[in-house]
Amino acid sequence: MEQLIDLSAAVNQLKELVLHVGELQKENLGRVNLAIDVKSTAIDLVTEVDKQSEQKIIAFIKQYYPEHGILAEESGQAASDSDYLWTIDPLDGTTNYAQGLPVFSISIALSYRGETVLGVVYAPVLNEFYYAIKGQGAYLNDKPIQVSAKNQLIDSVLATGFPYDVASHQVNNVDSFNKLLLKTRAIRRFGSAAYDLAGVACGRFDGYWELNLSPWDVAAGILLVEEAGGRVIPYRSDRKISIIAGNNGIVSRIEHELKSELM
Repeated sequence: MEQLIDLSAAVNQLKELVLHVGELQKENLGRVNLAIDVKSTAIDLVTEVDKQSEQKIIAFIKQYYPEHGILAEESGQAASDSDYLWTIDPLDGTTNYAQGLPVFSISIALSYRGETVLGVVYAPVLNEFYYAIKGQGAYLNDKPIQVSAKNQLIDSVLATGFPYDVASHQVNNVDSFNKLLLKTRAIRRFGSAAYDLAGVACGRFDGYWELNLSPWDVAAGILLVEEAGGRVIPYRSDRKISIIAGNNGIVSRIEHELKSELM
């Protein structure tokens, strides 16, 4: 049987790692000759810093946890028989980063036998280190955090995002955005799903929804929200990972507003 790892020790290791990777990202933010490529569509970007950051994170995992599996945004999944799987987004918010905008994050999650047991989200420029261990709560810079207690949409500030195929796919969140915009205090679009979920976990956002996400976008953030007392539910089955997050009441109210799209 595979030996269980010390999750608290892993958090401390990850903190040191992401601080190091974050320095690389800050040093290159706003660089005029930054190499940028496109992936699935013209608005789905990857920079040289995404790739360098991922290489550093993978090197760390291979050094300290060589038997573990890895699923990373840029390099895919490495074959492994391990019960452990690391899910990595080395730079969530690449479009922001390519523009020189300082809102982006590093997201790393660890699952054991299919259940996420550790999640870390780090926003380098903001110097915000979020982490959660299953059953032990969620924290921002070592202080406990919890989701908002608001219960009505009209009092709430929500976060959302739009899929990379927004211009070509009929289910693109535009109608949902327009509908909820009229029923809430405000909606923010920060461009980093991991950071949006961290924002829900610490109560800055009262709720969040988005569709067509990938595991590396949300694995760590979902655990943050749940360990901060919140709830995360799926709301579409045909658009990859599509979720609603917040406290129980706000999640139910967002779900109700989006019910015409539910499948």
